[in-house]
Amino acid sequence: MEGVIGLGDTSIAAIGTSESGASKGAQQFLTFMLDEQEYGVDILDVQEIRGKGTVTRIPNVPSDIRGIINLRGIIVPVVDLRVRFGMEAKSAPPKRVSIVVLKVKSGNRERAVGIVVDAVSDVYSVTADNIKDAPEMGDDVDHEFASGLAIVGERLIILLEASKLLSGEATGDLEAR
Repeated sequence: MEGVIGLGDTSIAAIGTSESGASKGAQQFLTFMLDEQEYGVDILDVQEIRGKGTVTRIPNVPSDIRGIINLRGIIVPVVDLRVRFGMEAKSAPPKRVSIVVLKVKSGNRERAVGIVVDAVSDVYSVTADNIKDAPEMGDDVDHEFASGLAIVGERLIILLEASKLLSGEATGDLEAR
């Protein structure tokens, strides 16, 4: 399949890794860019990466829901993280976007949800010593989606918790609509 990188596929190396193999006791994160900031999600939450995807718009959904995609017969809602995070939406045509499909636990079930990102960046193995708690920024700053910060070289990568970021409540539970 053109434009799709499955995690069971050896072509995942096309994304690149900062280290050869995972360090013992390290957790792996797939990172991606939104504006100039790098974000990461646990690699175990990633189902696949779609280089270019066609998104079908649907009416009467929250503004951060870009639409839906057909993933081998499964209808998957697609969330625009730029809008979810209060950033300006990209002016790129909404039909052709880069999508990371995540496996999200919602209650006692698991479902697939896509996220629109500016670009997929890398896969990093990060030891527990290099993962820090998200700092307190005051009551006005909502960082409920962040599980922490990863220190990779001189960079800080914001780690996101997929289950909180893309819960049924957060995505407007498209299945209920």
